[in-house]
Order: sequence, then structure tokens, then C-alpha cells
Amino acid sequence: MLWLPIYALFPYPITLTVLQVTLVTGAGLVLYILARHYLQPPLSAIITISFYCANAVIGPTLANFHDICQIPIFVFSLLLAMEKRRWSLFWILAILILAVREDAGVVLFGVGFYLILSKRYPKIGLAICTLSFVYMVALTNLIMPIFSEDISQRFMMERFGQYAEGEEASTLEIIWGMISNPWRLIGEIFTPFFGTIKYLLGQWLPLAFVPAVAPASWMIAGFPLLKLFSAQGLSVLSITIRYAMTVVPGLFYGAILWWGKRESEVENSPLPSLKFQRFWVICLCLSLFFTFTSNPNRTFYFLVPDSVQPWVYVPAHQQWQHVSQMRPLLGKIPDDASVAATTYIIPHLSGRRAILRFPRMQFRNDAREVEKVEYIIVDLWRLNRYRVAFKSDRQRLEKIVPRIEDLYNSGEYGITGFADGVVLMEKGVVSNPDALDGWEKFRREIAQFSDK
Repeated sequence: MLWLPIYALFPYPITLTVLQVTLVTGAGLVLYILARHYLQPPLSAIITISFYCANAVIGPTLANFHDICQIPIFVFSLLLAMEKRRWSLFWILAILILAVREDAGVVLFGVGFYLILSKRYPKIGLAICTLSFVYMVALTNLIMPIFSEDISQRFMMERFGQYAEGEEASTLEIIWGMISNPWRLIGEIFTPFFGTIKYLLGQWLPLAFVPAVAPASWMIAGFPLLKLFSAQGLSVLSITIRYAMTVVPGLFYGAILWWGKRESEVENSPLPSLKFQRFWVICLCLSLFFTFTSNPNRTFYFLVPDSVQPWVYVPAHQQWQHVSQMRPLLGKIPDDASVAATTYIIPHLSGRRAILRFPRMQFRNDAREVEKVEYIIVDLWRLNRYRVAFKSDRQRLEKIVPRIEDLYNSGEYGITGFADGVVLMEKGVVSNPDALDGWEKFRREIAQFSDK
């Protein structure tokens, strides 16, 4: 809601991308000012450069717009307000952090935990911890169920169902499940062991592993890390998706305090040493290298193959040709129409009231009535290209194709457009013969490949 006036002035998908990059860039500038509170300009600059070179920053920034991109700038600003003792601004930023999303309180709780353990501002820390905990519990147990009754069945169970006894659980029940069965929690944290270690090394790398020995980093970032490591699912240990960004502020602030303590202990000697500076530069180069080769969100598809064995590579000119054939189909969808689309098409249609990720099709309108979307547009070309190497894309393709068949065979939706593997369907209309022929030909090609 904070950025809605900007989007209202420029209601285009690119606005969200620019906003996300601006917020992350601004976070780095605030980080520099925060570092200068303790450190000399050269070291503050290196820490800021490390922020911009971090895989956990670059990867999520190159994704579609997401709410967590606000966390770094809000948390760094909160910590700066604390250092300057601007308490009114501190509490405003605390509220803004909580307003980002339902689990942002975990990040704020870490800040409060640090204030208590460090004995800097224990009363404020206790207030922050209490506010964060009460907010998360109240929101997930009282507020969110008003909008969706499956909060205890889906939201909690998808990530933390291993701590629950039944098929649904509240936030408090999940927390009690962790406390009452600590061995299960410990096992979950270190499973998979090498995956957990790899994730930590990736987070520490741009700061030359200093957060590993910085107590404040563990105090603040410990709770976001605990949330990730205690959850189930493959995405929680991916350093290139948005959840990784919640760990970043605590690691960097802890590194600042660690270097600040070193500077106060070592007089008349520049920090870091020339030898460590060289090591740090190597770490930054490695961080950038791993970020580039991991191809976060397939951003560098035109430079880096998505798979070597089997070989999957989409040159830029092929992608542009595909987009040029897809755009006329997007142009057939009215600006105020509800739409269900596959993942990579959603940003192009983001400026509308109702948009879902296909195969979801039902939504609750402003009158609290359940209805189905008016249009469906799916990009099967992308899934077809990547399915030879990626199981997830293959499974999506196998799920979506029969779904499209059912929808147009039932007469509920008609296929009104088809181009280069992109299918456009409209509710309550008869299928276009040419589009239907194109779809049938494409479907047969997919079936022949699957039979091999």
C-alpha cells in the first residue's frame, strides 16, 4: 500500500521492476550510512559493495516484484534510527516492517532479541519481541482466516506440517510442536546437512565469512535462518529466491559491529589488512561468479545454458521471436478482465484486479462471490523447451495439457488464440477453428515426445 501511489501514476509492469531495484539500491545506501556510524569510509564502502555482490541480494532482485524487497531498506533504516536514538522513527519503521507480510515479524523479533542479549536496550528489545510475536500470532490466527479458511490447512501445513499432529494446525500449535519435540526440530534444521552448510556459506561469502564469527549476526539473523531451516520444501534452501533476503540485514549489521570492535581494539593499523582485502576481493568475485552461473530466475538465459546434460539453451533471438508472437494474444485480453496465466506471463498482466497463476481459476470478487476467470493464457512453449532437463517443468506440462483439454471439451472455455505454444482461452465462447488446429497439432507433438 505504501507504494500504491507510484503504481497509480505509472500502472505498468516495468514500474514494479524499477521500484524493486530502487528499493534494493536504496538499502545499500542506507547500509553505507549505517556502517559509517562505526567504521571508516573505505571499510564502509567495501561492506556496501559486498551487499550489492551478494547472491541473496542479486537473485531475489532479478525476480518478479515481491514484498520482501522492502525488508533490507526498512531493517537497515530501523537499525540506523536505533543508533541515532531517533525512537519515533524507529517505531514507525518497526510497524512498516510488520506490514510487509505476515512473517516479517520473525526478522523484527531477531532485532529485539539482539537488543536484549546485547543489553543495549533490553526494555525496547522486549517490547519489540512482544510486538512481533503477538502480531504474527494474531494475524495468522485471527485476521488471515477471515479472508481464507484454509490458512491452517495450507499456509502452515505446506511448510511446517511435520510438527503438527493432524491435517491442520495454527501458528501456536506449530510452535508448540517444535518446542515439545526438539529432536525433530534439530533434525529438520540440519537436513539436508550439506544443503544447510552450502546455504550458510553462500550467505557468508560476500562478507568474507565474517558473519560466521560475529555474535550479532547470529542474534539477528538467527531467527530468519531458523524459520527457513525448520521448514520443509526445496525452495527454503535456495539462496536466489526472495526468502533469502530476510537473512541479509542481520548478517551485514553483525559484520559492521564485528569490524567496529576490531577497529577499537587495533589502533594505528588499517583494517582490514592488505592480505584480508585480497581475500575479500576473491570472495566477492566468487559470489558474483556463483550468482551468474546459478542463473537466478533464468535471467541470464541468453548467456548461460539452463542445462548442460541434457543441453537446454534458448538464444535471445528465439526468446524475442516467441515474445513477438505472444504479444498479440495478450492484446486480446481486456484491461479489466480477470485472467489465469502461467508464471512468466503474470508480470505482463499485473495491472488488473484479478489475476491467478494457472491452473488456479477461481477467486472471490469484491462482492465476496466465487467466480472463475474470464480468460486463460498459458505458455507451453517454455515448459516444452525445459521439460527435458527439469522435472518441475515436465510435471507442470503434464498437468496443464489435460486441464486445457478438459476445459474446451466441456465447452466452458473456448480456444480463441494459439501461437508458438501459447494458448489463449475465453470463458463461454466457441473455439476458433484455426487456433484449435494449432493447439491440436502442438498437443500431438507433445504426446509423441512423451511416448519416446
